[in-house]
Amino acid sequence: MPIKTIVALLLGLPLLAQAGEEKDQIATDRPDFVESSNVVGAGRFQIETSVALDRNQANGIKERSYSTPTLLRFGISDTVEARIETDGRMRVVTDDLGAGTRTTENGYADVSLGVKWHVADAQGARPSMGVLAHVDLDSGSSAFRAKGKGGSLRLAAEWDLPDDFGLGVMPGIAWQHDDNGERYTSGIFGIVLGKELSERSRVFVEYSAPQIARGRHGGSQTTFDVGISYLLTDLMQIDTALSRGLNKNTPDWSWTAGLSIKF
Repeated sequence: MPIKTIVALLLGLPLLAQAGEEKDQIATDRPDFVESSNVVGAGRFQIETSVALDRNQANGIKERSYSTPTLLRFGISDTVEARIETDGRMRVVTDDLGAGTRTTENGYADVSLGVKWHVADAQGARPSMGVLAHVDLDSGSSAFRAKGKGGSLRLAAEWDLPDDFGLGVMPGIAWQHDDNGERYTSGIFGIVLGKELSERSRVFVEYSAPQIARGRHGGSQTTFDVGISYLLTDLMQIDTALSRGLNKNTPDWSWTAGLSIKF
């Protein structure tokens, strides 16, 4: 053990990263839609949890959806992690403005199990890349349970740009069931431009399309997103984001605020 490290431990001082050693700092998959290409690291555990609100009004119906999206990440190796993801506790309030009635549904969302593989580090013009595969289980409460099991496969690619900018792109494909129980395939796409304001804060703007599908399967969903994240410590992040729906198939507005911790 280096003498500087021994002295720091004896005096109770924080350990400083050695020259050339990468800083142990949390990297999250939220609050933007485009996933990070990085994994948490061997033997590490990370929780990313939040509250979210969706609001939509169309054809005399006003709907508000409350949820608690949560992602648990377990490091299997330095390049592979296991993942458990869910929208958590759900509450949907629907007002029929014409009839003057209100209905409320409460319950739990489905759970998704997955893995992420960090395929390659950035090198020259080549981006940092990660592949994500998930299986969606029809495990939620009856009001929020999917009509069958599904899944997705996504590629996350990230480029470091000059002046502390970063670009992320995430194409993908998903297999789902529509409201009639019919199985269909849909596309996934997102592109995000981020800017580091300091060593601890980052802002972003983003275009996301969580579903690209035919009208009979619910149609495409697209949003424009803005957000900010801030590191309270190297291993703890808070964040918030606001999304504007770009078509009739997408909620008018969505908002989220989250807390992420790495162990």
